[in-house]
Amino acid sequence: MQSWAIANQKGGVGKTTTSLCLARELAAAGHRVLLLDLDPHASLTRAFAVPTDPPPAGTHDLFGNTAASMASLARTTDIDGLSLIAAQPALATLERRGANQPGLGLSLARALHGAHTLFDYVLMDCPPTLGLLMVNALAAADRLVVPTQTDPLALHGLADMLRTAEMVERSRRRPLPRQVLPTLYDRRTRSGVDSLELLHDRYEGLVWPSAVPMDTRLRDATALATAATPSGRGIDAYRNALAWLLAQDTAPQRQAA
Repeated sequence: MQSWAIANQKGGVGKTTTSLCLARELAAAGHRVLLLDLDPHASLTRAFAVPTDPPPAGTHDLFGNTAASMASLARTTDIDGLSLIAAQPALATLERRGANQPGLGLSLARALHGAHTLFDYVLMDCPPTLGLLMVNALAAADRLVVPTQTDPLALHGLADMLRTAEMVERSRRRPLPRQVLPTLYDRRTRSGVDSLELLHDRYEGLVWPSAVPMDTRLRDATALATAATPSGRGIDAYRNALAWLLAQDTAPQRQAA
């Protein structure tokens, strides 16, 4: 089983869309895929129309004193081969508990170990803040995928995210391979073109050589979470991005500059 953290400390860069599109493509290839929603805002959970009242069983239950198993929390979706563990607002309370509950930072690693025979891939949609949830995901992940919008402010966020990844990598004492996916690319703007060029120059070898373009069909996550096969240039881009990510398993890793 491979676990991927989809993370960036900056919001609005396409983390949830990236998680959903990559998961769809992996499931379409015949893999057993689990989406794990770690964001208290629960955008991924809402995309799958999971009822929120009362709050569903979900990722918060992985952090209890008697943690639930991923198998008991995973729910099927309309997409063949794709399951989901929903997020709950209570995830926002974990930061306070972390100081008083030893071992909370390794909760996801333990849960993933118990699910290694059930799924081929687990994709963790992380919140856009550096805290216990993101650190849990990075500590447990086999790969970090960083979606980043192609604009100057997003490049600053990317630098922060990669520094965090280096810190976690040192702490866990095993490699954390990381790749960057440029998203929301608008080739009509000078800012977009310049930012994408700078991204490739600064992080050569870590960045997917192409970019996910602006595509209005990617804005409706609810449509992406149905059994209907989506189409469009954004979907095609994510399909190509996944092929590149999988090819990195045999490519030498380069550390961020």
